[in-house]
Amino acid sequence: MPFAEILQAAKMHAASGKGSAQGGFDDPLKKHYSIYSYGAHFAEVTWQPETARLRVSRIVTVIDAGRILNPRAGRNQIEGAVVMGVGMALFEHTMYDAQNGAPINSNFADYIIASHADTPALDVTFLDYPDPVFNELGARGIAEIGLAGVAAAITDAVHHATGVRVRRLPVMIEDVIAGEA
Repeated sequence: MPFAEILQAAKMHAASGKGSAQGGFDDPLKKHYSIYSYGAHFAEVTWQPETARLRVSRIVTVIDAGRILNPRAGRNQIEGAVVMGVGMALFEHTMYDAQNGAPINSNFADYIIASHADTPALDVTFLDYPDPVFNELGARGIAEIGLAGVAAAITDAVHHATGVRVRRLPVMIEDVIAGEA
């Protein structure tokens, strides 16, 4: 029932109240347990030196976030974050004016982001072990855990495929070619 109907049925215009909750991150019991979500990302890239083509071909992601209450929405959130990580690793490059420090590519026409065509095969697995210490549902948040570590996994895969250790993002083909020489 919508809240407006409840107020109307009670012949009230507004309502207020006070409340409190027990638990949360300040609970002394939780100080003895790890109550955070974790993720691991594994990337596979293909490198074609004859055409200087670098592509992410596959990413496997494993997430431990307790019980996943809505697996479809959770998977969508992680997949979207992984694609953001691909963009961070390979495309998104802000260039700055040397004189005033203002971004030169300050619009989306000049700022390259990952598109559907750049999206690799994605394999997302939730461990789905409920965490009854954190809350009664056993669920923890996944937030942006799907983004943290994706770019690092991709740069490690670039190193494995090319022998070139990339130390800045995005991975520039020029740096990979120069490192191979």
